[in-house]
Amino acid sequence: MTLRRRALLAGAGAAALAGCGPAREIAGDFNGTAVERGHALRDVRGWPPATVARRAQVLVAGGGIAGLAAARALRQRGVDDFAVLEMEDHAGGNSRAGSVNGIACPLGAHYLPVPGDDAHEVQDLLEELGLRRRVAGRWVYDERTLCHSPQERLYFQGAWQEGLLPWLGVGAATLAAYRRFAARVEALRREARFAMPALRAPVLPLHLALDAQTFDAWLAAEGFADPQLRWYLDYCCRDDYGAGSACVSAWAGIHYFASRHGFHVPGGSGAQEGDDPEAGLLTWPEGNGWLARRLAAPCGARIATGRTVLRIAETRAGVEVDAWDHATQQTERWRAGHCIVALPVFVAARVVQPAPDFLRAAAARTPHAAWAVANIRLDAPLADRAGAAPAWDNVLHGAPGLGYVDARHQSLDPRPGPTVLTWYQALGTAPEARRMLLERPWGAWRDAILAELAAPHPDIAERATRIEVTRYGHAMAVPVPGQLAFLNEIGPQRLNDKRWQLLKNEQSVPVPGTAHLSFAHADWAGYSVFEEAFTRGHAAGLAA
Repeated sequence: MTLRRRALLAGAGAAALAGCGPAREIAGDFNGTAVERGHALRDVRGWPPATVARRAQVLVAGGGIAGLAAARALRQRGVDDFAVLEMEDHAGGNSRAGSVNGIACPLGAHYLPVPGDDAHEVQDLLEELGLRRRVAGRWVYDERTLCHSPQERLYFQGAWQEGLLPWLGVGAATLAAYRRFAARVEALRREARFAMPALRAPVLPLHLALDAQTFDAWLAAEGFADPQLRWYLDYCCRDDYGAGSACVSAWAGIHYFASRHGFHVPGGSGAQEGDDPEAGLLTWPEGNGWLARRLAAPCGARIATGRTVLRIAETRAGVEVDAWDHATQQTERWRAGHCIVALPVFVAARVVQPAPDFLRAAAARTPHAAWAVANIRLDAPLADRAGAAPAWDNVLHGAPGLGYVDARHQSLDPRPGPTVLTWYQALGTAPEARRMLLERPWGAWRDAILAELAAPHPDIAERATRIEVTRYGHAMAVPVPGQLAFLNEIGPQRLNDKRWQLLKNEQSVPVPGTAHLSFAHADWAGYSVFEEAFTRGHAAGLAA
């Protein structure tokens, strides 16, 4: 469901691409995010005074998944007098979708794992949308949205193999390392519960011990040195957290597997032994944009897009929020009884005035990863190397990028034809990575992407007709060492008593906030996935 990674094209890699231009003219541009709008909040001094006055019972600042979940919860409570202020032209945050020459594709998060019982709010949403229903006493999911087979493959040693864990041609020592790591994950899962969303599991000494070190350090201490295992684990961290195993905590590295369906060792045929038959993925041609649009649709005009929130201040009677309307070039002043701040913590700390101590601490403590997402329009199917058949998720071993997903994979039309490949690269948390993301010209992105994908697809430069690149300078929070301990320490101490709500399974969801403010964003989990953002937004909407 979510964005990822940390690897950068180093100087040597960029030099190697210097002569690698496309074989034909390929159109394209940067698309999908209004970078200048976010930077204006940082750079502009002296915004014009408010000339437009608006009111609502509840305001939601931020229209990502957390903000949309909060709006849904408000509607469920019968609160119709609310407004969602969203900076971009469409709500959804990292789960927004787009299209290239008429073919729908994701601009960010592209799947949602079938949620477990800890994510019952997400289960309820899927039931509401008709994706989950009970048949003969058990829950089943709409097969049209479960990821079609084949699901994933890896380009490894010059050929495609099934699955993403390297197994084709590896030695017995590597397979033994896989089995030992699987056993270690299972033992840790038995020793201490890992949940998704994470707030459903108590934070225990084992969690804090893992949180105190990097995943790389823990793997080294445990004797996990096999290069193929280490490559795969680093890939998983870049994919889910936006930074690699040298950056994220060991808690995050173990949580990736232990909170869902474990770590499965490939068998001799490439099948994943011990796979849970219900451990599927839900996906659509437009990725999680399908979910974002259905969350946004019932809100209608109550979602005010193209608004950059400039200031949020508590008053005696509630809150006062100033927002810049990019269409009218005017400052609006909104007044409401309550505001749900569904913004990244570093943005929230800038606009909430004065920012509470716990918010400023969270902003200083939470790094964010930069991401690039490219949608590549093809006029016909690509030539392919030997091995496993084309899949939904296609990863290149050792490449800077995270591979690509195919927008046509969920189509029921058997006829081959034009499609869009969505390619991802996580650039990590370093400031120079963010600068490179924003300063690198579109043509350099085009050449780097084509050069990377030419290894398994030698004709990609001939088949590509358009490439649109979406840039996220602060795509997602990265769970670095100490983040779990920090959030666990400030959470219970900085809550307004009225912000606790008892949910269906009698487990409370803490919503940080003050008398008239609630904070709801995946950043409060320390990492960014749909289940975390939705659960926190839902709880804030119930409590507002």
